[in-house]
Amino acid sequence: MIPDNIDISQILVDGDYVAAEEMQKAQKSAKDERLSLADYLLDTGMITKDLLGQAIAEHFGVAYADLNSDPPERETVLKIPEDIAYKHKAVLFKEGKEENVIATDNPGQPDLQASLATLFPLKKIKIAYSLTGDIESVFIHYRKTLETRFSGILAKKGKIAPEIIDEIIQDALLYRASDIHFEPQDKDVVIRFRIDGVLHEAGRIAKEYYPNILNRVKVQAQLRIDEHFSAQDGAIRFNKENKTTDMRVSVMPTVNGEKIVIRVLSEYVRSFNLGELGLSLRDQKTINHASRKPFGMILVSGPTGSGKTTTLYALLQMVNRPEVNITTIEDPVEYKITGINQIQVNAQTNITFAKGLRAIVRQDPDIVLVGEIRDKETAEIAVNAALTGHLLLSTIHGNDAATGIIRLLDMGVEPFLLSSTLEIVASQRLVRKICESCRYTYHAKRSDLAKAIPDIDQFFNQEDITLYKGKGCKACGNTGYISRTCIFEIITISPEMQDLILKNPSGKQIWELAQKQGAKSLFEDGMEKVKNGITTIEELLRVSSPKE
Repeated sequence: MIPDNIDISQILVDGDYVAAEEMQKAQKSAKDERLSLADYLLDTGMITKDLLGQAIAEHFGVAYADLNSDPPERETVLKIPEDIAYKHKAVLFKEGKEENVIATDNPGQPDLQASLATLFPLKKIKIAYSLTGDIESVFIHYRKTLETRFSGILAKKGKIAPEIIDEIIQDALLYRASDIHFEPQDKDVVIRFRIDGVLHEAGRIAKEYYPNILNRVKVQAQLRIDEHFSAQDGAIRFNKENKTTDMRVSVMPTVNGEKIVIRVLSEYVRSFNLGELGLSLRDQKTINHASRKPFGMILVSGPTGSGKTTTLYALLQMVNRPEVNITTIEDPVEYKITGINQIQVNAQTNITFAKGLRAIVRQDPDIVLVGEIRDKETAEIAVNAALTGHLLLSTIHGNDAATGIIRLLDMGVEPFLLSSTLEIVASQRLVRKICESCRYTYHAKRSDLAKAIPDIDQFFNQEDITLYKGKGCKACGNTGYISRTCIFEIITISPEMQDLILKNPSGKQIWELAQKQGAKSLFEDGMEKVKNGITTIEELLRVSSPKE
């Protein structure tokens, strides 16, 4: 986001955006949490993205161009040829009769003015600063549709499969897709991207070219190309322009042919902190406190695709220090983290969660992550590991936090062992965030909301309620949403909760006690994010509902 030659700390202190003493504390905290200084300042709210851009613009002595809130039209952007735009990271921000405003992330480039003068010989050129990420988002206008590019690749009659796959993956990264689907149908293969949890069609390929594409993916993922009737899993490392992206590949036979799903493992997850996940300050302190203990169990509950693994990796980032031995057993290892020993479950070599975990506890670990507790054997070993001096992190499938406790008891874990080892059970869901570029306020009647939210009085007292939505713009692909955050439900195992677990309680009894002790449900946490303009009521109701 920030050019390497810029000292952001000095810029912000000199411009009175951040006090020198506060900056020193921020630099130390950023180093401790293994974050860049810019990311730490943004995450903690010490500065906003716009203030950061304005401060750097002042350093260069130019205006700040906010490409997010005022994105240029496609026709305007394309007036700078693609090669020149990419070379100089330059965008035509505003076009006037006598003057053009050009946004770039490096206003001090020596040959920038000369290149622009050739493009716009009759106009004065004014240079403005914009953040690198915002400029790269605007570059999406240079991308032709996948079908158009596919046609060009086919016309060249070269190596079709590698080029088509390359184009698809690059588009997926550009649109921040979490998954790429290759879905064979009768006559063609549909390419779909999952963006912010929702699938969108990206293009189609004639079915005659699919066998080569399928084989190419299998070879890259180190799968068997002669196997067509069994599910296969593998991994690909995609390298482009000095950027490396890890991807997980799943191939599954269907009646129309083998379907491919590629999970894109985002690099930024490795530097996630708890605030970015959507945890409130109170919940962050709760989890921070539990993660500092030398032993015990922290459990994250939720369905597939709810972000459980991301939360656990954020926790690992917090506790990952040279003096601590951290070992994980996962299926699969999604993100590789320096300083952590990561083990892949492998049925062929007889490394299961249970057997791998049993071996890990003999490896002198301080902290152990078990990708998922699926059965009684794994659960019992995990609980015993937490009891004998290890901090254990894991996930379990369940609809809410209380269900996580009930599932462990149903698996046969002894209540007295569970009550003495469990520290925290969290449940979570992912919700789409309102696009900041097109967010607006609107008024709703409490009586209307009561139809969908029976206990509406718990959240709103007034009849006329101010809420937020996204209109839909180019920045968010006209969806009104961009990116995602989590809603959480956290149960802390207090002495009273320990006593209750000993009695083999129901999920309802567990939640009633947790609620008395101040726990908020998924829906309640989501409503806080609705009130703060982070997400919408419609999006919250899509993934959660009020507890009965």
